[in-house]
Amino acid sequence: MDDDYRRLADRIADDIAAGRLRPGERLPPQRAFARQRGIAGSTAGRVYGELVRRGLVVGEVGRGTFVRAAPPAPNGRALAEPAATGRATTVNMELNYPSAPGQSELLAPALAPLLRPDVLTEALRPAPANGTPEARAAVAGLLATPGWRPDPDGVLFAGNARQAIAATLASLVRPGGRVGVEALTYPLVKEIAARLGIVLVPLAMDQEGLRPDALAAAHRSAPLSALYVQPTLHNPTSVTMGEGRKRELARVVRELGVPVVEDRIWSFLVEVGEPLAAHVPELAHVVDGLSKRVAPGLTVGFLVVPPDRAEAVAAAVRSGGWSAGRFALEAGVRWVEDGTVARLVAAKRVDAARRQRLLARELAEFGGAVRSDPYAYYAWWELPASWRAETFTAAVAAHGIAVTPGDAFAVGPQRAPDAVRLGLASAPEPELARALRTLAAVARRGRTGR
Repeated sequence: MDDDYRRLADRIADDIAAGRLRPGERLPPQRAFARQRGIAGSTAGRVYGELVRRGLVVGEVGRGTFVRAAPPAPNGRALAEPAATGRATTVNMELNYPSAPGQSELLAPALAPLLRPDVLTEALRPAPANGTPEARAAVAGLLATPGWRPDPDGVLFAGNARQAIAATLASLVRPGGRVGVEALTYPLVKEIAARLGIVLVPLAMDQEGLRPDALAAAHRSAPLSALYVQPTLHNPTSVTMGEGRKRELARVVRELGVPVVEDRIWSFLVEVGEPLAAHVPELAHVVDGLSKRVAPGLTVGFLVVPPDRAEAVAAAVRSGGWSAGRFALEAGVRWVEDGTVARLVAAKRVDAARRQRLLARELAEFGGAVRSDPYAYYAWWELPASWRAETFTAAVAAHGIAVTPGDAFAVGPQRAPDAVRLGLASAPEPELARALRTLAAVARRGRTGR
């Protein structure tokens, strides 16, 4: 991604240097730019942020985005119109991979036995989509809740959770098929859908997440092939469905006969009862994994599917080249069985809660505009009225902070909300505190010419 957005910024800067684009002329609005280039909205935001860092200011006039040379900021003028400093991103709040204190020390013991030559030979072989009996049993136990325990025969594995989502959708939906999603959804689902030729249909949300009546209305308009939904700690809003809403959504799903892809990648942070799959097991395909629980560098994606769907999903894993690595699978099983994953989960719940308290303190003046869960690793900030999401993203990039603008999550032609997602997990806490203070100061400054 870094190379992609910098190359795009290079081309625009070259156009300016060659006189093909003069300071003050308009660039496409960020969302249109993303569509034209076939990139994510967040990548387009980083392109514009890179232009800011190079001595250009990205702003808006009417509906067009423009670039102009940035005047040098007078000495001592704090948070003036952000001039380029050449500074790279120092606090990346787009990335969101939590790390618990002492994590490496916890992980190392389980890896050591895998490095014995006799074990390593087997561990370096490809893993089948259904893993091993030991792996299936370990994951079934890991994902179990008081009211739901997966059938180990329905557990499959992919390289990571994103690949698990891709394989499940590929097995359920033909090119051109329609998939219902929350109106704000995980950005990589948009990219997966584009590559698979799937049409995403935005479904209205409220304070409890996806509205069942919106699902029913969309299906009546034209049949949906599947539903992708995040009932627990929805990304980006942190909303979690109550049990009543889950039951109502399950009832509608069953009446319509629509298969469900339930993304539970962040659910380990909270204890909120049963998953949606507990209410409609015959249609639910649950996606989870180790990247957030453990670490992104050595991860495995999990799938829990209805038994009669296991072979179709496994075939999609194989044909897509999305199989899990055997070494990662073996390591993951050992971490589950020796209690390492449970210890990391406990530590990350404490860490997430502490970071949420930090967020609440630093952005207290913005009140309910900052929406989050006390145990989530991210927050959804509905910006003050003087800001658009893309210009705020570019402005804070000039101060070395990367955030994700709302259009990265928005589905459909409607205008994206003027909001940003703040990832709280990756930055060390002192850096996160400084970044949050800077974000608050930039937001207070506001912007003229909206």
